[in-house]
Amino acid sequence: MKQHPTSTSSEDQTARAGSCSGRRKRREKMLEASEIRLLMLHFLAQNAAHGYELIKSVEELSKGEYSPSPGIIYPNLTLLEEMEAIQVVDAQATRKAYRLTASGEAQLAENRETVTSLITRLSTLAILVNNRSIPAVEQAIHGLKVALNRRLAQEDISEAALQTLIKALHDAAEKITHS
Repeated sequence: MKQHPTSTSSEDQTARAGSCSGRRKRREKMLEASEIRLLMLHFLAQNAAHGYELIKSVEELSKGEYSPSPGIIYPNLTLLEEMEAIQVVDAQATRKAYRLTASGEAQLAENRETVTSLITRLSTLAILVNNRSIPAVEQAIHGLKVALNRRLAQEDISEAALQTLIKALHDAAEKITHS
């Protein structure tokens, strides 16, 4: 069955429906698999942990703004185990907890700058969450979104009106950048 060109897929509808609710965790690809593995090694250097605890550690670092999916964590745990960078603490336990091996410690030491950069990147998300949750900031962002959506929902917007709108957005971005 052919879709009408103006219809939207169920994925588009789901994405839009999700964006109408309150704050949501970022699920877009923020980190490469190799970066996730380095973060996992970083957390395992602190304590033995299982997959869920690693997910929560990353989530906590970003104040809930980013949460890696189990679909990225568990296959990478398996890969790290195959690479002998980590090992299972107790093979008889119901949930596998892992700890770093000497090889994992060497990988971590070799990539210390990258790990520091990743931690900074995720910590910056936490700062963003804190600043974005200031009520006056939330209200201002909401007001801008509402005004922009109302204006862009109108048919037959003239070229002059579009250029005025675009200039206003550029001017606002410039002022915010230099504030």
